[in-house]
Amino acid sequence: MEPESLGAEQGASLPGPAEELGTLLGQDAALPKLSGGELDRELESKSDLIDDKEFDIPQVDTPPTLESILNETDDEEESFVLEDPSLLNIDNIDTHSYDTSSLASSDSGDRTHSKRKKKLPDSFSLHGSVVRLSLLKGISAQIVSAADKVDAGLPTAIAASSLIAVGTSHGLALIFDPNQALRLCLGSTAVGAQYGSISALSINNVCSRLLCGFAKGQITMWDLASGKLLRSITDAHPPGTAILHIKFTDDPTLAICNDSGGSVFELSFKRVMGVRTCESRCLFSGSKGEVCCIEPLHAKTELRDHPITQYSLLAMASLTKILVIGLKPSLKVWMTFPYGRMDPSSVPLLAWHFVAVQNFVNPMLAFCRGDVVHFLLVKRDDSGAIHVTKQKQLHLHYDLINFTWINSRTVVLLDSVEKLHMIDRQTQEELETIEISEVQLVYNSSHFKSLATGGNVSQALALVGERACYQSISSCGGQIFYLGTKSVHVMMIRSWRERVDHLLKQDCLTEALALAWSFHEGKAKAVIGLSGDANKRKAVLADRMVEILFHYADRTLKKCPDQGKIQVMEQHFQDMVPVIVDYCLLLQRTDLLFSQMYDKLSENSVAKGVFLECLEPYILSDKLMGMTAQVMKDLLLHYQDKNLMEDMEACIVHMDITSLDIQQVVLLCWENHLYDAMIYVYNSGMNDFISPMEKLFQVIAPPLNAGKSLTDERVVMGNKLLVYISCCLAGRAYPLGDIPEDLVPLVKNQVFEFLIRLHSAEASADEEVYPYIRTLLHFDTREFLNVLALTFEDFKNDKQAVEYQQRIVDILLKVMVENSDFTPSQVGCLFTFLARQLAKPNNTLFVNRTLFDQVLEFLCSPDDDSRHSERQQVLLELLQAGGIVQFEETRLIPMAEKAEFYQICEFMYEREHLYDKIIDCYLHDPVRKEEVFNYIHNILSIPGYSAEEKQSVWQKAMKHIEELLLLSPNKAADLIATHFNDQIEGIIKNLQDQFLLFQFLRSLLDPREGINQDMLQISPCVTEQFIELLCHYNPDQVLETLQVLEFYRLEETIQITQKNLLHEASSYLLEKKGDVHGAFLVMLEQLQSKLLMLTHEIEESTELHLLKDIEDTLVKTIALCQRNSHSLNQQQREALWFPLLEAMMSPQKLSSSTVLCQYSEPLKSLTMQVLNNMAAFIALPSILQRILQDPVYGRGKLGEIQGLVLGMLDTFNYEQTLLETTTNLLNHDLHWSLCNLRASITRGLNPKQDYCCICLQQYKRRQEMADEIIVFSCGHLYHSLCLLSKECGIETKGQMRWTCYKCNSSNKGGKLSENFSELKKGNGASLAQTSTESLLDSQQIQAFDQLCRLYRGTSRLALLTELSRTHGGEKHGLLNASHGDPALNSVFQNENFQLHLTPPPLTEE
Repeated sequence: MEPESLGAEQGASLPGPAEELGTLLGQDAALPKLSGGELDRELESKSDLIDDKEFDIPQVDTPPTLESILNETDDEEESFVLEDPSLLNIDNIDTHSYDTSSLASSDSGDRTHSKRKKKLPDSFSLHGSVVRLSLLKGISAQIVSAADKVDAGLPTAIAASSLIAVGTSHGLALIFDPNQALRLCLGSTAVGAQYGSISALSINNVCSRLLCGFAKGQITMWDLASGKLLRSITDAHPPGTAILHIKFTDDPTLAICNDSGGSVFELSFKRVMGVRTCESRCLFSGSKGEVCCIEPLHAKTELRDHPITQYSLLAMASLTKILVIGLKPSLKVWMTFPYGRMDPSSVPLLAWHFVAVQNFVNPMLAFCRGDVVHFLLVKRDDSGAIHVTKQKQLHLHYDLINFTWINSRTVVLLDSVEKLHMIDRQTQEELETIEISEVQLVYNSSHFKSLATGGNVSQALALVGERACYQSISSCGGQIFYLGTKSVHVMMIRSWRERVDHLLKQDCLTEALALAWSFHEGKAKAVIGLSGDANKRKAVLADRMVEILFHYADRTLKKCPDQGKIQVMEQHFQDMVPVIVDYCLLLQRTDLLFSQMYDKLSENSVAKGVFLECLEPYILSDKLMGMTAQVMKDLLLHYQDKNLMEDMEACIVHMDITSLDIQQVVLLCWENHLYDAMIYVYNSGMNDFISPMEKLFQVIAPPLNAGKSLTDERVVMGNKLLVYISCCLAGRAYPLGDIPEDLVPLVKNQVFEFLIRLHSAEASADEEVYPYIRTLLHFDTREFLNVLALTFEDFKNDKQAVEYQQRIVDILLKVMVENSDFTPSQVGCLFTFLARQLAKPNNTLFVNRTLFDQVLEFLCSPDDDSRHSERQQVLLELLQAGGIVQFEETRLIPMAEKAEFYQICEFMYEREHLYDKIIDCYLHDPVRKEEVFNYIHNILSIPGYSAEEKQSVWQKAMKHIEELLLLSPNKAADLIATHFNDQIEGIIKNLQDQFLLFQFLRSLLDPREGINQDMLQISPCVTEQFIELLCHYNPDQVLETLQVLEFYRLEETIQITQKNLLHEASSYLLEKKGDVHGAFLVMLEQLQSKLLMLTHEIEESTELHLLKDIEDTLVKTIALCQRNSHSLNQQQREALWFPLLEAMMSPQKLSSSTVLCQYSEPLKSLTMQVLNNMAAFIALPSILQRILQDPVYGRGKLGEIQGLVLGMLDTFNYEQTLLETTTNLLNHDLHWSLCNLRASITRGLNPKQDYCCICLQQYKRRQEMADEIIVFSCGHLYHSLCLLSKECGIETKGQMRWTCYKCNSSNKGGKLSENFSELKKGNGASLAQTSTESLLDSQQIQAFDQLCRLYRGTSRLALLTELSRTHGGEKHGLLNASHGDPALNSVFQNENFQLHLTPPPLTEE
């Protein structure tokens, strides 16, 4: 390759490195020229050639060149799609990297790839492999070679157009053509030594000029045709700053550069009188904010006339905001957009692309810094102004370092861990993720840090530069080039055919079909290579899918397991065959499905069976039309063989069976009881609507006529027959669909004529007339008449319809009235049906009225008691249906009363408003007696009834009140309380039955029965009468009832209970009266009498019962004493407790009694119970003194009372231990708390700074005595006057309370935590003491709050408070007598109180 001579600016002394490089790389430079398709294949398969036949790669007549691909416009894309408002949450997308088309993929010839386990992420199975990442081996080899042989250095920048330019660290620019041959080597290492490495490259839109920016700030322009240096620019921007970006605009005379000082300059190239010049203009100064990314708007050739291109828009990204400016016709800023807060190390990114929104094509700017991509749509209005509107954002879960549009719908993102993410912009769906760490991407960090000029850049820009790779990635014509340290890779979207083939190579046939179908339906993303109108595209895809389906069918049969269980084979085909059926039907290729596919699969009997079963859901949903006769026949035979009769029937009624042998199908259906299918075949196959009815009648008529019950199967047939007749008469097809409109009148007439036939075909001589109607009436009278009623609704009032109706009614009457074998219910159904028809306003039927009288006689016949409720119900329905007009009311009521048809009587009385008589109906009707209460209540309380009517009902109810009480005392009492309140005492007097009176009063007065006592107005004597009856009938309930009753007099009630010897009730009443001693004496007397019984010899069977009785009485007596002790003085308490103790101890004195020996232990236990309970109210010395003064114990030794005394001493020891332990714990806590408080308050405060946080002046600024220095525990320091000015000081009780201004203002959102300060006067030498009272100051309060927060468990202070609680001043010994309410949960009164200490040891007696 001949090197181009350098321009005069370089001088002749500089060597021509291109010549040297060409010589050294001769074998590489002389690469054969390959077309684009061949080049890709050559690149990917040098090590492992692909067999075209194996992979079914189609031959291409004229393969496209790489140049044509690079220059390819987006014509292959579909017309612009409108913005899709749906938003996919990208966090849910599987982001596992899948190296689909990197060097490791099967395309690239990696033999180990086929051995990998196929782990397909979701996006892969959904979209297939969308992109192909390929190594450009020729360029990569020559870059490495150039570094080794001509000291070109490492690659630093890349720019791609129809040529590919690669800049190096030693100042060379290598230019490659589309065939990867080295066309030019621009510059020299000598220039590199002077200018530094190439830091930025740009090729203009016609690929004639190359701009190179250098690390030391120089810019050169080269002619790409001749290789001449056209300009060397050194004064375009401040010296000593690296060129970060250099970009041509669409105007070839205008370029933009951005340096490491953050400034942006416009370069204007001119040629005057043959002299090339460059004028520079500063667009943005780095002193206002450093720009680190620029992007001019480029328009494709076909969009050059777009009105927005005249502005020559430029987007710039500084470290804080985005700017969009117009360079023409004059410089103007069109938009400023601040970022907001983000990671300072993230890289600002900008990218333009023309997209279509609402059918208008406009440029869209994507910008990003961090993990959110913003899209801004730029429009020009009619006035020439530019408007920028925000589009939906793309939220990611990774930080970006590169953003590239690959076309208007698809973007490629590179994240900070070098993973590529391909994303559909409209749906925000991630299509594919690829790991590209093997590219070893070049980063531009050294240029951002401007290391070549001494690193004179800001820290912020240097931090961004850590991850900057702007110059390493270049896109052109739907391809993206990635520059690595030793290689160049290209990424492009695969065509739709490649994506499908790629899945086929990996044996993912199901996924390939799904992907091809998504292309067919236009739902796939990032589609390349489909052109033409929709029908043409669908035809191409359908052909490809058919090829895949044939391959799939072959593979299904080939991969079938040869041996093993039949279930394994079935499972295999059940997984595979439905896919073939689905796609053939989706493609509407039933011809293919039922010919070639069916023939293929029929080779295997299991596959054939699965295929036929797969058709069922499509047949049932009517999606499968055009089945061949052979397939239908095979389907029926298959279902018959497998005995799947229900499935077969479901399919037959959806199939067009005209092409089959109909007689054979009918026979098959009849033999297998498929009546729906049989009817369908007759109807649709032969238009015969009568034969199916005849066949069914022949089966069900004989047993019905003989009076036999039908089998379940015949009942099913009868029901189907009724439904079928109903459908035919309504114009609907059976079992689904509609009869053709032209056949509807004919079918109706045929069915009617059939039903009213006098005799059936082939009838025997003794057949009764009208057999069909008779059979249906016998089968189900009500449903058959309902079918007729519905049919009559549909009939139009033409002459023929009226005749049919009258004819059928006459036949019905003839059949049913003249026969005695129909039940009253069936006859009633007929006349109810007739009554409804006759009651219609447009009725044309005629029925003889005497027939109705006959029916009434028949239903009310008093001599027949059978089916009484059935006959009543039938007559009621008949009357309600309008039949009442057919009867004489004066005759109807007596007949109903005679027949005891009380519901009929009620119906008639209701019409005549005789509501009082209805009460008699309810009371006489055994079934509905209970409902009388609701009825009376409704009449008396619901508005709408006259006063006379209500009065008559009220009087009737009063008359029958005793009957109502007998029926339900509870409901009657509720009714009386609501409506007869003022009559209660009269009712009580009139009631003779005492037990009934007792039940009534209990329901009325006991609040537990649910009646509100406030609405009753009764005297206390009624309540006392109830209590007396309760004592008589249910004495066990007296005490419980007295506790809930309210209105009774105590004296009278006490007399009643005493008369009936109910001692507990008497005790309760005496206590309620206030006579505690009297109540106690009653209980004590009970206890003593029971103890006395114990001293006499009794049977063993009653021993335990008596002991339990004594214990219950004792517990109740102790409870009585406890309840009242707190309100008594010491003497009165002793009058209660000591007699009780004496009573319990007296049996034990009779030590001579042999009977008591066996009870001594239980009695001692009960005595200890008394002592333990009385210890809370009586001082221990008093108890001991009383025991020792007892003449029995005083005379003898102390052995008998040893147990009692030791028990009391144990209790004393336990309580003493409890008190000492609690005191120790609280003393320890108090000491610890005071130590911490003292330490907190005496700790010095350490200010964070020596100036006031408000005025920012030294704290020694002035020496006024009024000005103090306030230091807070948070470390902030203030002058007191400054704090006062900010209202941070509050005076309370003569003491200033200060709050920290800074801490308060920073905590405005939450709860303000006040930091209390120490006052330091003057120069801060001494603490200010502002209060002499012994109160906690602010620091102590703060420290104490902190201590309180340390304790999360139960407070020990609360425990002490509980233990020391006292309600009075009387103290006896070591125990305080409790004078408070025992309900206050005192531990002394709480039976469940347990102290978690070791209890005192048990003393053995």
